Amino acid sequence: LQIVGLYDVLLAAVPSPVIELNRAAAISKRDGPLAALALVDGILQRGELLDYYLAHSARAEFYRQLGRAEEARGAYRRALELTQQLPERRFLEGRLRALK
Repeated sequence: LQIVGLYDVLLAAVPSPVIELNRAAAISKRDGPLAALALVDGILQRGELLDYYLAHSARAEFYRQLGRAEEARGAYRRALELTQQLPERRFLEGRLRALK
């Protein structure tokens, strides 16, 4: 995907953990959810985006794609703890309910 290259250029110009997170989403499309999960986990291990619900939501999605439902549940729950916005809560609650 060309978008990964564009994120690489953007990160070089404006280093940011949020841009890294967005790049991880693009990586998931190119290289799969396991590669993307490693990138998001790296961001969180550095102590960045720990209170950013989208980081945990992304982790949950990657876990879901990998068939790791229990880990996805935990990540969705953490994302829910971090957001009060009703549309986001509804989305996350729906994803949580849909896990088997």
